[in-house]
Amino acid sequence: MTAPASKDSFGARDTLKVGDASYEVFRLDKVSGSEKLPYSLKILLENLLRTEDGANITADHIRALGNWEPNADPSIEIQFTPARVIMQDFTGVPCVVDLATMREAVTDLGGDPDKVNPLAPAELVIDHSVIIDVFGRADAFERNVEIEYERNRERYQFLRWGQGAFDEFKVVPPGTGIVHQVNIEHLARTVMSRNGQAYPDSCVGTDSHTTMVNGLGVLGWGVGGIEAEAAMLGQPVSMLIPRVVGFKLTGEIPAGVTATDVVLTITEMLRRHGVVGKFVEFYGESVAQVPLANRATIGNMSPEFGSTAAIFPIDDETIRYLKLTGRSAEQVALVEAYAKEQGLWHDPSREASYSEYLELDLSTVVPSIAGPKRPQDRIELTDAKSSFRKSVHDYVEEQHPTPHTKVDEKVEESFPASDAPSLSFADEDAEPALASAANGASGRPSKPVTVRSEDRGEFVLDHGAVVIASITSCTNTSNPSVMLGAALLARNAVEKGLSVKPWVKTSMAPGSQVVTDYYEKAGLWPYLEKLGYHLVGYGCTTCIGNSGPLPEEISAAVQENDLTVVSVLSGNRNFEGRINPDVKMNYLASPPLVIAYALAGTMDFDFDEQPLGQDTDGNDVFLRDIWPSPQEIQQTIDSAITQEMFSKDYADVFDGGERWKSLPTPEGKTFEWDAQSTYVRKPPYFEGMQADPAPVTDIQGARVLAKLGDSVTTDHISPAGAIKADTPAGQYLSEHGVDRKDFNSYGSRRGNHEVMIRGTFANIRLRNQLLDDVQGGYTRDFTVDGAPQAFIYDAAQNYAEAGIPLVVLGGKEYGSGSSRDWAAKGTRLLGVRAVIAESFERIHRSNLIGMGVIPLQFPEGESASSLHLDGTETFDFEGITKLNDGETPRTVKVTAKKENGDTVEFDAVVRIDTPGEADYYRNGGILQYVLRKMTRA
Repeated sequence: MTAPASKDSFGARDTLKVGDASYEVFRLDKVSGSEKLPYSLKILLENLLRTEDGANITADHIRALGNWEPNADPSIEIQFTPARVIMQDFTGVPCVVDLATMREAVTDLGGDPDKVNPLAPAELVIDHSVIIDVFGRADAFERNVEIEYERNRERYQFLRWGQGAFDEFKVVPPGTGIVHQVNIEHLARTVMSRNGQAYPDSCVGTDSHTTMVNGLGVLGWGVGGIEAEAAMLGQPVSMLIPRVVGFKLTGEIPAGVTATDVVLTITEMLRRHGVVGKFVEFYGESVAQVPLANRATIGNMSPEFGSTAAIFPIDDETIRYLKLTGRSAEQVALVEAYAKEQGLWHDPSREASYSEYLELDLSTVVPSIAGPKRPQDRIELTDAKSSFRKSVHDYVEEQHPTPHTKVDEKVEESFPASDAPSLSFADEDAEPALASAANGASGRPSKPVTVRSEDRGEFVLDHGAVVIASITSCTNTSNPSVMLGAALLARNAVEKGLSVKPWVKTSMAPGSQVVTDYYEKAGLWPYLEKLGYHLVGYGCTTCIGNSGPLPEEISAAVQENDLTVVSVLSGNRNFEGRINPDVKMNYLASPPLVIAYALAGTMDFDFDEQPLGQDTDGNDVFLRDIWPSPQEIQQTIDSAITQEMFSKDYADVFDGGERWKSLPTPEGKTFEWDAQSTYVRKPPYFEGMQADPAPVTDIQGARVLAKLGDSVTTDHISPAGAIKADTPAGQYLSEHGVDRKDFNSYGSRRGNHEVMIRGTFANIRLRNQLLDDVQGGYTRDFTVDGAPQAFIYDAAQNYAEAGIPLVVLGGKEYGSGSSRDWAAKGTRLLGVRAVIAESFERIHRSNLIGMGVIPLQFPEGESASSLHLDGTETFDFEGITKLNDGETPRTVKVTAKKENGDTVEFDAVVRIDTPGEADYYRNGGILQYVLRKMTRA
């Protein structure tokens, strides 16, 4: 579809010739002040020039961006029209479900269902569904893919229907790679060529780590699924012109330090500095020394330090990578010519103006990990053991010593939880605890448990045992330096006679098939497999909670003895309850360190002081003895990676092979919903919707559904991992004839609102402060005498039946984490009308508005605690109705009535930040707004 012609108030329209081709372009130098803009704002400026329509995008908007004041607080709203949308299947399935539902709703309102079609390229990569059921075996990949198709048949049929039903919508089938790696290796254009125009590639994605593509010079960031749907349907993204943090890179990365260490250091620096809602842009002499894969690793972690984007400009390294990954000669030539013509080519001698400045000398970076529950909690590797010993006390119940316990591999023979031994403390005379190599383990909580397994023998588990050591996730598996570093370390370990401890679940989930190719060419697969690192799948796996179950006997030992065990993964997310329900402490590490911890078998380990084992001659082997040199890693990269690998693996990226093509697929413009489906159901968002929105109302008599603390993530609000049988979601599936083994995950069930509502606020690590020392999806139900403990879902149903609106109280950084639309959808469908927090993460705040939930902030310096709110109050909100007059109130008056009749009053700050967001809220949500707009067109 051809875009509407720009009004071109600045006479910027011009022609760019590249070889034999000519393109219409909009010249940035026609706008005064553009030459001093940061790279990222130049991309926004071009976007406004090209889409200027005189209504939503005006000459004043363009002028304001050209006259950008670096030190000003964001106040000017612009409308950004991304060039394309990218999705993964967990968030993409509900997007397509909503689009299918919108087609029916448009018809009901007298509109044309054909209008519900992506207006910009939309690509979905199925990468989040593979679960590591089978590991440590040669057939692990094939078996996991087979199980994946069995579990997800309904979802995949639905997505195949969408691929045929919607224009400009393509699906990358399962088993291809991780969405962000597929994006940088194949889908990203860097410069778009479409409808005779050339313009900067830009995208929004339904995964917060969409920012990985920033490493390729592409401006993009994660949005909620509901925002992505609106963008697909031609709705611009409403945003304030942001502050831009200039991050100067100097020096060189020292030997023994990985890209992961660099990114964890940058994450810590930027999180401490404060970059939420800002763009981060890297510049300086050392940018040219940062390989593209490292840039992508840094960009990927943008959500962890909180920025909207973290971008690198286009330069020679960008061009080298585009050539390596098999982009056409014409495309590469266009990128270079366009970037140089438009002043988008990195010139280290010319420094843009920035709002704030940071600097990192890369030579000062040291090996690091992060954990045990947040990516920004960086720990220098030399301090890892002492840090673990300090942190583990937060996870164990320290009581009197008890005897060493043995656990048989058969769960039914394990002792009941009530008989589980209490805590003892490790000393040199204890039975062979995990850290037997760690002489003098005094002071570390210890509860050694002997476990017998038919295929793993007999071993001792204790607090701190590394039970998962997974090379996974887009962050690092796109990076040959750390992936080949890990493989070379594995080779060296095997040659020294070392082996992984028997209790460690090992897995290798590369980001694309190219990794497999270069492992094979380098001859390194056999060494990885010798240590148990067989290919388990090409997908997100462990980082999204798809680590799969622990071996039965290990899980039993952990649960029955309440052991605090550990996962180490090369990913970007280690939030509580995310990785595996049996694992309490989770650490992020580089791929080589993942293998190192698998060899050590415990977090209670000092790599400098303790040997990983002995070689065949009985000599101690330390990590330093098997760590590959930077020169060897680079030589392996140079000899093992070729352009042909990328060209071959992406030649038929949308094909999917026989499994995919043999799926029976429905046809037609509207989807035939299966009433028996437990995966894909028609959602209720548009039921009873009228052509015009009802007036906004104030909220009266609201009850608190949950009172939550700081750093509550979207994982806490809407978990993506396993579904427990004794929860409302598990009960729903059982009632619908689904066996426990087929429950799959919350992430895979996102196309079924019935499961997702029941899973909202159901994270096993959620701490609702309405209850004392209770974890999980529980609350107090004030519709029942005595306000007893109840499942949050059950209580919400009782409140709905009684006509009582709900409110959630939160602390700082409410809703940080993945761009999970269901964290907002589920909140609204439970009956929550408002969330009051000390601060919000950007995407979740936007998503709440997109679902018609008003985000409110406590007054500066105040909190639920300082206002003495305990969650038993009844809340009234006054002043929301000002929105009916086209005005967004700065604050609303909140009155909380306590049970004894006392009241607490305060003015909550309204976090509806733009006029566009106000329109969405007035319409009851962004999809309702878009739908009404379609029917009027």
